[in-house]
Amino acid sequence: MDNKKLGVILLIIGFAVGGVFLYLISNLETQSRELGCFANENCIGVERALSFSHIAVGIFSFIFALGFYLLVFNKTDKVDRSIIKKLEEENKQKIEDMKFEIIMKALDPFEQNVVKAVREQEGITQNTLRLRLDMSKAKLSYVLQELEKRGIIRRIEKGKTLAIYMKI
Repeated sequence: MDNKKLGVILLIIGFAVGGVFLYLISNLETQSRELGCFANENCIGVERALSFSHIAVGIFSFIFALGFYLLVFNKTDKVDRSIIKKLEEENKQKIEDMKFEIIMKALDPFEQNVVKAVREQEGITQNTLRLRLDMSKAKLSYVLQELEKRGIIRRIEKGKTLAIYMKI
């Protein structure tokens, strides 16, 4: 339940309970005056009820204060959601990094260089990649074919060349 709704409900309950308690306290005070209590043994019940009324006022105050706090000051829902979202994103990134490290261990140095370059710049063209890595067309083509067979990258036609994307 939303904290603001809970706060409003607690305020309403607090007002209702407070009204009942104030009514009971005023009735008890009236009875104690009529009976001349505190010096009379017949007033023990009234004295106990007055003691209970003090506890009731404490409960009312607590409910009222909690409702007011939840309504006005508590902003944890927004903060909690943003923290959870941030933690989920960090966790997802760590998993992706771990996958990438595992894949990198299974590749030879040429394949590692190609995968790193593609990961740094998704959609890099095959010509740009060849220039960036200083590889021959034949070697780059062979490495890309092997990586594509393994399902690590995918190549998509982009004009007269191919754009390379990570598949994992």
